[in-house]
Amino acid sequence: MKPIRLAASLGAAFLLSATVSTIALAQTPVCSAPVKVLAQPRDGLTLLEDSKAEFEKLAGAGFQIDYLNENDRRAKSRADASTVGNYNVYYVDEANVALFASSKWIVPLADYYPADYDYADFDPGRQKVATYGGKVWFAPLTGGGDLMVYRKDVLEAAGIQPPKTLDELIADVPKLTNPDKGMYGIALRGARGSGANVWRWMPFFKAYGGQWFDGDKPVFNSDAAVKATETYLKLFKDSAPGTQTGSWDESTGAFLSGQVAILVESTPLSGMAVDPKTSQVVGKIGFLPPPSPLPGGGYGHGLAIAAKANADDASKKCAGLFIAWATSKENEKRRLDAHQFGELNRTSILSSKEFAGIYGADLGQALAETGKVTAVNFWQDPRWPDLGDRWGIILEELVTGTRTDVKGGLNELEAYANELAKKK
Repeated sequence: MKPIRLAASLGAAFLLSATVSTIALAQTPVCSAPVKVLAQPRDGLTLLEDSKAEFEKLAGAGFQIDYLNENDRRAKSRADASTVGNYNVYYVDEANVALFASSKWIVPLADYYPADYDYADFDPGRQKVATYGGKVWFAPLTGGGDLMVYRKDVLEAAGIQPPKTLDELIADVPKLTNPDKGMYGIALRGARGSGANVWRWMPFFKAYGGQWFDGDKPVFNSDAAVKATETYLKLFKDSAPGTQTGSWDESTGAFLSGQVAILVESTPLSGMAVDPKTSQVVGKIGFLPPPSPLPGGGYGHGLAIAAKANADDASKKCAGLFIAWATSKENEKRRLDAHQFGELNRTSILSSKEFAGIYGADLGQALAETGKVTAVNFWQDPRWPDLGDRWGIILEELVTGTRTDVKGGLNELEAYANELAKKK
């Protein structure tokens, strides 16, 4: 990959029109040693390597990023944070930020993220995901919510307007299903997992007023959970083949190959849908926020300041400066220039003319609108993956028909949650 350089004139960079470059305004170097980062592979992080000299000039020292796959990264960062503390910066995500924050393995970011780097410019949904216990813990590298991506040609042929409410979605999906023509009204996720079928089920749960816990008391075994599950199962009758035991790959693959009329999915799908290399439906699709009152399923991955390796304030400031630089407007502009759609997190980028020129104005507008309704739908607690995965098993059984008693499944989950609550 060729390095992508900053514009020779700061005035030429669209995102700097209202402010002076944060990099140009850098103060006295604050790092006395290279910043050690533990992360998982991302195109945006790889792109940072091309600008390593820039950070060295800014901070007085360089950085080293060690990459591991997602599961290994989670395991090693947990082991490192709880013992030796070799890394100054951890790559964290929505699934483990509660554990890292509550265990005091990372420190709140706000005090060490320089104001010039404009944290408020991040998409509102990503900011919500980065917040736990009322404090911000990481700066986003990737993330998003949900979008409704739909086939304009298929809906127009059926005389159906894009649904704007959940009731309209439920009514329209069966009308758009025509197996003889290889077309299905929707695609959902059936495979078990807190980040698989449960992730797609949770917006329905929240839309109907569901909550997970009241303090340490589970309150999810409710009419909202029953109705959400019944709605999910009803929609599954018109879900594309392979999705009953599939997840992200199967549902998005069905849409991108032209088999699905409407898909409510995580926002990276939208970038794939307009890319001829991955999509067979380019030029035939529209974008809207999820039908009301569905909230978007907020998720996010980003960089956090390690506690143990940064024992003094100076070290924390150094780590904070690296995080701010890595997620800066300037570096995000580089990611836009490299067409790294999944690495774009700032409203100044998503609303820019340059973004619209690459991905279309409609997509930028839809992303701005969905950011307003993006929510943290899961239980923000270190025990969430355990509870979510258990519900995923039950939900998969309901989807495949090996279990039929929705209320019985929720009763079973409640008993499991009561045992989990004792482990706090």
